[in-house]
Amino acid sequence: MAERRIGIIVNGATGRMGYRQHLVRSLLAIRDQGGVELEGGDRLMPDLLLVGRNEEKLRTIAERHGLKNWTTDVDEALANPDYEVYFDALVTNLRVANLKKAISAGKAIYTEKPTAESFEDALELARLAKEAGVVNGVVHDKLYLPGLLKLRRLIDSGFFGEILSVRGEFGYWVYEGDWQSAQRPSWNYRSEDGGGIVADMFPHWNYVIEELFGRIEDVYAQTATHIGTRWDEQGQEYTATADDAAYGVFRLEGGTVVQMNSSWDVRVHRDELVEFQVDGTKGSAVVGLHGAHIQPREATPKPVWNPDVKDPHNYYDDWIEVPDNAGPDGFDNGFKVQWEDFLRHVAGAEEGSDYPYDFLSGARGVRLAETGLASSAEGRRISLDPLTEV
Repeated sequence: MAERRIGIIVNGATGRMGYRQHLVRSLLAIRDQGGVELEGGDRLMPDLLLVGRNEEKLRTIAERHGLKNWTTDVDEALANPDYEVYFDALVTNLRVANLKKAISAGKAIYTEKPTAESFEDALELARLAKEAGVVNGVVHDKLYLPGLLKLRRLIDSGFFGEILSVRGEFGYWVYEGDWQSAQRPSWNYRSEDGGGIVADMFPHWNYVIEELFGRIEDVYAQTATHIGTRWDEQGQEYTATADDAAYGVFRLEGGTVVQMNSSWDVRVHRDELVEFQVDGTKGSAVVGLHGAHIQPREATPKPVWNPDVKDPHNYYDDWIEVPDNAGPDGFDNGFKVQWEDFLRHVAGAEEGSDYPYDFLSGARGVRLAETGLASSAEGRRISLDPLTEV
């Protein structure tokens, strides 16, 4: 068994997502476990080059985790031939320019979503990457989480029969920032900085829906900025210009209807911060990011509507918990598992296979966000053509 090095540029290593999920919980965890095991038994070991704008923060992070290589100059990093993979975790409005540089440098590229602020730019990135022949991938972390893995298992088993509808609820209360600090950065609430819950979450809903249930044929959405005044990280009052809630209806190829509510202004009364209820002719499931419960057709109760009498039936008792069935070590971190998949793909890229969650998939996510905003602004349902090539 041989160890193979792979150089990875981590741009945005000092940010919330770049540091916590991608550096600490993914890449460093992969390093600490002895790398990524490849077919044949070799192990792929990440060698990291951190990039960020704040020299002091970079130095602190590097020293904390025993990393020697870091720089504030992304061009210098991209010019280094020892690092063949570029990862981008910057804020969205800085992403396109850096991804174009990475494409020109011939790097394999993995990036957070959304890939761009506009569908036009996202599609151009997909085209440029294809023309340059560089391996490219976009974070689709939700697909690797336990709840959605269980949902995939249920779909593949035929449990649902014909899937009729999906209802999703996502969100939680994000404090305004005056008497308690906000749990999200202030740029999320400024459209001029690329903020908004549609831009943030619709790219997620796009890949979840199309990978699990089918292609989205049309969109109707209503957005809102429910809370117009917030306070930033310095305690300064500012006007929220971006949407903080969105209510979408997506009709899929084949007829399934998906309703998806997303809000940073909702108090949670459910088991998890996001839940999907999937109803089919043979059974239903309620799935979160970790848990899943099912109710087959044969065990479905027969309710009778009578608003004049309190119903003594406990409907929660009619649902069966889906077991993990994930092996002795359980489920791993979703971000980490996708990193491992992507790095395996890079290691075997000479075989010519395409990474499934590529820039074109990312562009479809940006298109859904852009279309959702247009639907809300224009008050109409908007159709989406298939997008399978650039």
